[in-house]
Amino acid sequence: MSLFPIFLKLQDRSCLVVGAGEIAESKIQSLLAAGAHVTVVSPEAKTGLRDLADAGLFTWHRREYAVSDLAGMFLVVAATDSLDVNAAVYRDAVECNILCNAVDDPPNCDFYFPSVVKRGRLQIAISTAGESPALAQRLRKEIDEQLPHDLGPWLDDLGELRREVLAAIPAGESRKLLLHELAQRSVCGSGQCPSRKLALQAEDVLVHR
Repeated sequence: MSLFPIFLKLQDRSCLVVGAGEIAESKIQSLLAAGAHVTVVSPEAKTGLRDLADAGLFTWHRREYAVSDLAGMFLVVAATDSLDVNAAVYRDAVECNILCNAVDDPPNCDFYFPSVVKRGRLQIAISTAGESPALAQRLRKEIDEQLPHDLGPWLDDLGELRREVLAAIPAGESRKLLLHELAQRSVCGSGQCPSRKLALQAEDVLVHR
């Protein structure tokens, strides 16, 4: 089955995680990092997760899962240490038309958590469709070692310069070519930045010709 690669906005979305142990911890952390409103259902929780719940970072219901927990949820992660429980959560989610991931159980997943390389807003996601998470992790490490560590700030400056170009230069092939050229050059916030000078020169030519 082919997968549709996508980067999903979860800011202020309601997401459910069933489980609060070793398996669930990284999933809860990643959902919180994406700005989701996270609800966790589990009789027990790891100490670190208890601390996060006590700090109000997510809602924790200290009990067994019930199908009613799915109400109003945008996305669900089944991350208990019981394959039967995880499969039941997945079946319930399918009935409710809610996307669900049963951790380490590919047949009971609508989506997979990729291995991710991050540099600020730059993200490179790697998936093996659940066939070999170990391979995805190895590739993530190899890519991470090759990417410059200052790509995050560079991308911020490039994004700001792109917005300036879009506001100043009409849409067309010339603007498209300029944006591609800027993405291959050094960009910085300084007014003396070579790429910024290039953009200003192009703006002068394209707007006033």
